[in-house]
Amino acid sequence: MGADMRADQVVEAWLTRFNAALEARDPAQIGALFRPDGHWRDILGLTWRIATVSGRDAAAAALLPAAGDRAARGFAIDQDRFPPRFVERAGEETVEAILRFETAIGPGAGILRLKRADAAADPPWAWTLMTSLHHIAGHDEETVRLSREEPAFERDWHGPNWLDKRQDSLRYEGRDPAVLIVGGGHAGLTAAASLRAIGVEALVVDRYERIGDNWRKRYHGLKLHNQVYSNHLPYLPFPKTWPNYIPKDKIANWLEFYAEAMEIDVWTLTGFEGAEYDAAAGCWTARLKRADGSERVMRPRHIVMATSVSGTPNLPEIPTLDRFGGQVVHSSRFGNGAEWRGKPVFVFGTGTSAHDIAQDLHGNGALVTMVQRSPTLVVNVEPSAQLYDGIYYGPGPTLEDRDLINTSFPRDVMKQAHKLLTAKTRELDAELLEGLERAGFRLEFGEDGTGWPLKYRTRGGGYYFNVGASDLIVKREIGLIQYHDIESFDAAGVQMKDGRTLPGELVVLATGYKGPDHLVGQLFGPDVAQRVGRVWGFDEETQELRNMWVRTPQPGLWFTGGSFSQCRMYSKYLAMQIQATELGLA
Repeated sequence: MGADMRADQVVEAWLTRFNAALEARDPAQIGALFRPDGHWRDILGLTWRIATVSGRDAAAAALLPAAGDRAARGFAIDQDRFPPRFVERAGEETVEAILRFETAIGPGAGILRLKRADAAADPPWAWTLMTSLHHIAGHDEETVRLSREEPAFERDWHGPNWLDKRQDSLRYEGRDPAVLIVGGGHAGLTAAASLRAIGVEALVVDRYERIGDNWRKRYHGLKLHNQVYSNHLPYLPFPKTWPNYIPKDKIANWLEFYAEAMEIDVWTLTGFEGAEYDAAAGCWTARLKRADGSERVMRPRHIVMATSVSGTPNLPEIPTLDRFGGQVVHSSRFGNGAEWRGKPVFVFGTGTSAHDIAQDLHGNGALVTMVQRSPTLVVNVEPSAQLYDGIYYGPGPTLEDRDLINTSFPRDVMKQAHKLLTAKTRELDAELLEGLERAGFRLEFGEDGTGWPLKYRTRGGGYYFNVGASDLIVKREIGLIQYHDIESFDAAGVQMKDGRTLPGELVVLATGYKGPDHLVGQLFGPDVAQRVGRVWGFDEETQELRNMWVRTPQPGLWFTGGSFSQCRMYSKYLAMQIQATELGLA
């Protein structure tokens, strides 16, 4: 990049040319600023879409009219955020900078990443540019907060206080929320918090008795397997005193506290029975069943499905399992292994839940055997699994800036980075992986060696962060058989093709969950399901997750889900799109 130039000078030189090209409305000038393998990712910044365009000519052809439509101007280094720096991304030396700019809708924030084409190239070309909408002008969080501000004191000391107003609002008597959010886990709560912050009323409904029960009622030893630093919720980060790996009940209690602290409207013990869309009225007729069996019909303009990327248990057809005389449960209904001490148990599956449950059973003295149906990716929880979240570790940018950086990677660049990281994890974990293969465990390392994050984005699972179960397999303390070696089940257990009989009293089906699109047909009807199509997994046109955090082909229907960090980052953009619809801007 030139040893005699500072990072900010390199960025400023590029931005001067970029702003001039925008003003000149010249696609050739725009294209000349990008590498042939350059990318433009837009997160509502210049369009109402989340989409990536790859290639110099395609990026220039798409970017210029979008910038014109939004009257985008004044791209500059954001002096209030982390300064430009020389940094390695996906194995490439780059200059990375946080930008600000203005549009007719509101201010934007972006990330620019510059990389030399060759030794003679000066100035460097853009490798990636991400543009995002920071807020809608006049409807930002601070403006909304101040509009809610009450006088320092009330002259009528006997009038309704904060709690009275809160309880009255929560009843929704004689009115409907603008947004109905189905699911009170971290996805639903972060969406509700982001909507409330910008003045859009939302009601969360959840079938459990308490917020957090979706974690509280899961298996005894569950913890998050990635560290606390990347898992904060918006507006209210976890305390600095918290452990790196958060136990399930701690998460559950925090979600309950979060809903109260953020003044999120929640109805628990409330089932969402389905809805029909009234195109003429621009709203849904949604049916809710309350704890007392009564039904409430609501007419929200928007429904956000926040039932998780993996919400509905997947119960595959396993031939002859009906002959098994013992107990069969899905992993979602497994409590703990204490009652199975000394008893033979089969755990079907080799993903995270399967390993955790097998380890729990082993620790309680059960005789546990895992049944592997397909090759599985395994990485040690430390340090290997944490390498992919490297943006969140160590000193440097604020969490807000780190999130902006994290959203700036196009899919192809992310794949390039993850291939390098996966190669590194295989070196670090070589002893474990060799031991697993000796034990008969079949391994794989993701699409084209890209590791676990892309498996999560395409399948929602199919990997395990080793917190001890793999070591028990290597030491043969947890048994392992391959599904294709099973002949059949019988009342007492499993008959193997080699003639062995393996006794069993419990089968745990750790066979994963169905995707979020599974419920669409059931709750909204086949026409809506066909219109919406797939949810989750990558769309090849946009290079983004299908129907996630964006308007879907069905008006008024939205989806949110994924990891804590994904929900934290994208709930803001989901909320702004709904706000824009309410304001008649989109």
